[in-house]
Amino acid sequence: MKSLLVRATLFFFLVFIISNSYTQALEKNLAPAIQHIDYKASPRPDRILLTLTENPSSEIMITWRTDGSVNKGVAKIARVTQHYDFYKKAIQKPSIIDEVTSIENENVCYHHVKFQNLEPDTFYAYSVGDGTYWSEWIQFKTSEKKFQKPFQFLYLGDAQNDIFSLWSRAIRGAFKKAPNARFAIHAGDLINHSQNNYEWGEWFEASSFIPKMIPSLITLGNHEYVKDSTGHKVGISNLWDPQFNFPDNGPKGFKDRTYYVDYLNSRFICLDSNKGIEEQSQWLEKVLKEHQQQWVVVFFHHPVISAAKGRVNTAVVTHWKPLFDKYKVDLVLQGHDHVYGRGNKVNSGLGEWNENLGTTYVVSVSGRKMYSLSDHSWMDKKGENIQLYQVITVDKNTLNFKAYTLDDVLFDHFELIKKENKANLLKELPLKE
Repeated sequence: MKSLLVRATLFFFLVFIISNSYTQALEKNLAPAIQHIDYKASPRPDRILLTLTENPSSEIMITWRTDGSVNKGVAKIARVTQHYDFYKKAIQKPSIIDEVTSIENENVCYHHVKFQNLEPDTFYAYSVGDGTYWSEWIQFKTSEKKFQKPFQFLYLGDAQNDIFSLWSRAIRGAFKKAPNARFAIHAGDLINHSQNNYEWGEWFEASSFIPKMIPSLITLGNHEYVKDSTGHKVGISNLWDPQFNFPDNGPKGFKDRTYYVDYLNSRFICLDSNKGIEEQSQWLEKVLKEHQQQWVVVFFHHPVISAAKGRVNTAVVTHWKPLFDKYKVDLVLQGHDHVYGRGNKVNSGLGEWNENLGTTYVVSVSGRKMYSLSDHSWMDKKGENIQLYQVITVDKNTLNFKAYTLDDVLFDHFELIKKENKANLLKELPLKE
């Protein structure tokens, strides 16, 4: 636990931020007058979240929240059997606690526990609490040790607005379509106002039990950042780091911002496209160069080439795209533009390197906020004013991509086929199941 001095320092720092740094009125970061969810912390564990570690076949990270009255936390885990009393063989592990003071002066404890030495390809159940209050027993499954059969994961673009009332349909629709998905990738802007605890509560309420059972891999959007009075990003929301505990394998100074996970035959690389783009490039080249996996998927928030009108992300184009081309990244997943765009002929226009190596880029949106499409020629498939979710199936030599609208219509469907010493073949597939 942090000392009283550290807690006081954090509180006064937040007061300074609130008083001097917001471009938006303070009330934008407070709960609305009419509240549709319970968002304040209590002694009961809530906002329970699974995240993958560097070893998905033998480890799992669990994070949850309580109010400040809980000065200890514990997680229990047991291998699932056919019998109801499997939990009697559970092992316990104390949590590491981070204390946070919210804008509303609420003292909250975030707990996290990493379980190690688990068996591959095995169902486990866990429960978190403090010895008095406990969560339900929640099941998940570790990955196989090596690739044996196709697996699925989910990809969702920005949630951001009307999260509880409207975005909930997207995450729940994705789960219904692919209940055995191994994890979910979120492309940033989970919320609209970075310090608004109510909006974070909406995200977890809308997701319901899904992030408790299916691990999340998430990148920072611009709305997870705090801005100063001139609109410049000055730091990440203090509600981010304690809640999201991703693998600590990124470049120095980018904890929970930049990381990678090797999942069976694929490497998944998360980047922060908000700040430090050039600084991340050296690390990015290293993890692209050294990987031994069949597939490489990179995800971040700001698109390489925008799919919406009036948007340019120059630093992403000039520093990252040459590396995607050089190392033949298979798939790049993005958000930010609040439209849908997909293509594999994304030309920067700079004429400085070979760009015809087949990387497929996708921009998507899962929330209700929408923009107008650009006329950029890179998009072979595009759409606007539609909420979507994506289900991606990874096999040995093929990657199947399906984008669905929320009325269960297949909107985009293609397959990437590996070709030895050549660019991937992108095969358009029928829009039917």
